[in-house]
Amino acid sequence: MAIENYHEQVSKDMVVKLREVIKELPKFAATFFRGIEPQTAARTRLAYAYDLRIFFNYIKETNPLYKDKDISEIPLSLLDELTHMDIEEYMEYLKLYNKDDQEIVNHEKGIKRKMSALRKFYSYFYNHEMIKNNPASMINMPKLHQKEIIRLETNEVAILLDEAERGDKLTKNQQYFHEKTKNRDLALLTLLLGTGIRVSECVGLDINDINFDNSCIKVRRKGGNEATVYFGDEVEEALRTYLEERKGIITVEGHENALFLSIQRKRLTVRSVEKLVLKYSSIVTTMKKITPHKLRSTYGTNLYRETGDIYLVADVLGHKDVNTTKRHYADIDDNRRYKARNKVKLRED
Repeated sequence: MAIENYHEQVSKDMVVKLREVIKELPKFAATFFRGIEPQTAARTRLAYAYDLRIFFNYIKETNPLYKDKDISEIPLSLLDELTHMDIEEYMEYLKLYNKDDQEIVNHEKGIKRKMSALRKFYSYFYNHEMIKNNPASMINMPKLHQKEIIRLETNEVAILLDEAERGDKLTKNQQYFHEKTKNRDLALLTLLLGTGIRVSECVGLDINDINFDNSCIKVRRKGGNEATVYFGDEVEEALRTYLEERKGIITVEGHENALFLSIQRKRLTVRSVEKLVLKYSSIVTTMKKITPHKLRSTYGTNLYRETGDIYLVADVLGHKDVNTTKRHYADIDDNRRYKARNKVKLRED
């Protein structure tokens, strides 16, 4: 039987994973996850669970009272017993710790995400009057330092697509597979570069999500909202060429609706697309590590350069907050301001 909705299936898989991780947490944690379910996506709840598991493993390792106890037996009263100093010590621990004989390093972004999960956890029980104290709310969150955005230049985009089409700089082994996948690869890369959709949105596309009459695709955004994304002539041409080939492929059962297929005739995974992008981009540049997200940044950059409309870019990329978009493209904005410095004439020449 075909999978009716890929995104629903992914969500179900995450719910199953979440239930397994919750078993590794204190019993009272299940109350938190039930409480936030109506307002959060399964992916978000699973991320919270992973982050909270790190916190309670830390408690077990460092607190003598719980060293010999199973984590599931840690009581809710622990949250009231901890002070803001304890939470600060945990935040310091997150910078560098060992897990399964492996060193784990977190920078500002990773620490902030894990602390946000803990603050959400504390706030839930505090707001529901199940604990009296909320030391997590007293902690200053790490300041994020903006990193330079890595993107492809216009000439690099052209080289990338040319290589996906020809494959003459690939290894012999890669060229063998390229003969089987070049139309798919070109369509996929052209779609990412021509629309700026996320890799998760790309692999989730079904054939009937494409509407050539209106030059658009239907995607499922973060949080489960559906959106219409429009594409240009180059994307349409690449998709049509691939779809002619796609019609003749008999898929593995359960993958009949998938747009992009692997050689095994199954829906492509996010990891497969990441490998595909790396394969072609490493031919174009060795100075930049290009990922599907960098192709998204490339599209956003080009759209902003062409339109100068930051609100349009935010809408097309599916950013809920335009400030997210502004932070990403501040350097372009600054360049536009610089170029505009002589636009207003004070006196006629």
